[in-house]
Formats: sequence, structure tokens, C-alpha cells
Amino acid sequence: MLYRVEGIVIRSMDYGEGNKIVTIITDTHGKAGVLIRGAKKARSRHASLAQPFTYGEFVFFRGSGLGTLNSGEIIASHHALRENLELAAYASYAAELTDRSLQDDEAGGYLFRQLRAYLEALEEGKDPQIVTFLYEMKILEASGYGPVVDACVSCGAEDGPFRLSASAGGALCRRCFPRDPEALELAEGPWKLLRLFRRMDLTRLGHVQVKDETKAALKTAMRRLTDAHLGYHLKSRAFLDQMDKYSL
Repeated sequence: MLYRVEGIVIRSMDYGEGNKIVTIITDTHGKAGVLIRGAKKARSRHASLAQPFTYGEFVFFRGSGLGTLNSGEIIASHHALRENLELAAYASYAAELTDRSLQDDEAGGYLFRQLRAYLEALEEGKDPQIVTFLYEMKILEASGYGPVVDACVSCGAEDGPFRLSASAGGALCRRCFPRDPEALELAEGPWKLLRLFRRMDLTRLGHVQVKDETKAALKTAMRRLTDAHLGYHLKSRAFLDQMDKYSL
């Protein structure tokens, strides 16, 4: 069957002497693997379509397994993300997180739109940490693990103070603190942003300035949530941690 889809390359690997296999997340057909013949050759007209983070139109034939590219056209190359070490690291993390979160042929239109907005936000110079925290929230929501942050997840109380319990799936009020002795205490700033992340679509994110201590608290909160509910061990996240450690 012939498919014509808009897609974003979230994984690219060499195959044979001159070919590449790319994994794309599409607007209409979930995640798909596509063989691009000759993509490693210098004069290949499809070489750029095999680059990570490329957003384009892919036309490919596919039976029951891997597709084979027939033609394609770049819509946005996002080459600037590949040329900057920090942006490449963040984009790689988002791509790997998307790849692990979405099964083949699973409906992925929502994550496709969020990832497209994520890459555009990085290229526009928006704070990569804030953009990434928001994207992680969208991944949690799409996976069915969006945390409850507007009220106590246990009793429904709307009056704080609250602590964040990753294992319980959201906020715990003072009366319910004993349910999770390891629940994370957060200042009001991080709580406001977590609530904003739950309501906001990535396409609506503007340029925001957030204090370093608030970003550090948000990083701890999002790590607890993603580790508790997704549990992925991602090489790209380990590299981001190394960048933070050595301030690369």
C-alpha cells in the first residue's frame, strides 16, 4: 500500500552500505519505519530526509512491515538543532522519549503536533528546559499518567499546602501526607508552573523567564513523575545529565 504522510524523523540508523532506516512519527498513521535507499551517498536526493528531527512529507510503500521510501519533500529541516550541541541533546531526548512512548501504528497525531511544536520552540530560542518539562507533561498525559495538580489526588481537597507524590499520581494535601512520606515539597512557583503545564498546549507556549531554583525544582518533580510512570532508561537523558554536571 502507498502511504503519503507528514512525519518527523525520531530515529535514524545505517542499513547496509548506502541505506538508512528512519523511524518517523506521523500526523495520521502513528509511528512507522521507512527504508531510504542510498541515503548515505553524498549525491542522494533523499539524504536530508534521513536526518534526525527533519519534518517532511514521506511517500512510501509498505506491506506488513518496513516501508520503502518512494519520494519525499522537506517541510522543515531543523538543521540548526543538529548544529548546536545543547539543542541537539534536548531534541534527541524528546525524540527518544517519543519513540519509547509510542507503539508502531498507534494513533500519534497528538504527539506529532506536540513534537513539531517542541522542535520549533527550541529553534525559536525558547528556554529548552521549560520546553522539555512541558513536553514531558504531554508525554505523561498521552500515556495516561497526567498528574492531578489542582486538588489532592487522594481526597479531592482543594486547599493546600500540597506535596507532589509521584507514586500516588499527583498532589497530596496535608491530611494525606502520610500516604507518601517521600512526597516532594514544592514552593508555590513550581506548583503554578505544573498546573500551567497541565492546561497548556505546546503550540501556545511563549517566551518565559523562570528562576534557576524554580527550574531545578521542576526538574526534580518531572524526573519523579516520568521515572515512576514511564521508567525508561534513555541514553539521551544520561547525556543531558552529563551536560548539566559539567556545564557544557
